[in-house]
Amino acid sequence: MNTSVRFKNLEPSEALKSYVSEKLNRMEKYFNGPAEANVVLSIEKFRHSAEINIMGDRLTINGKEETGEMYSAIDMVLDKLEGQIKKSKQKGRKYRSKEKTGAMVSEQAMEMDGDQPRVRIHHIEFKPMDVDEAVMQMDLIKDNFLVFTNARTESVNVLYRQKDGNYGLIQPRA
Repeated sequence: MNTSVRFKNLEPSEALKSYVSEKLNRMEKYFNGPAEANVVLSIEKFRHSAEINIMGDRLTINGKEETGEMYSAIDMVLDKLEGQIKKSKQKGRKYRSKEKTGAMVSEQAMEMDGDQPRVRIHHIEFKPMDVDEAVMQMDLIKDNFLVFTNARTESVNVLYRQKDGNYGLIQPRA
């Protein structure tokens, strides 16, 4: 993990740098690609604070802790960040597992009489999100479309994957 450590109102210490780098390298297992961490260690009066920003795998996680000792602040913020990463990764697994078992909440098959085709009715739940979040969700699932409520317009939108790999968005007119 690419780590940059800055010191604010504190003498730069190689021991603190190596401690932070060692702890952050343990978190590298949660990222598939390269990750970058920006660390700011500061002291204000008696408060020792550690602020860490991690960016990688289309994920940005921030954490800050203040304690009476620098090493405990670093440990606490890293525990907090690890929890955030696990929670975020778990969300991704949840959406991928839905795709495997069927992204639809319920499914009904209706057979028509005679020469009529068979019609499947899918009932889905859609949650409010913005278009960027919908694109991230599309990257996690294998379906070619995603139905969601646009958080800004509060209307139902459909995001679909085009054959060239780009995305299309269907919105109702106002």
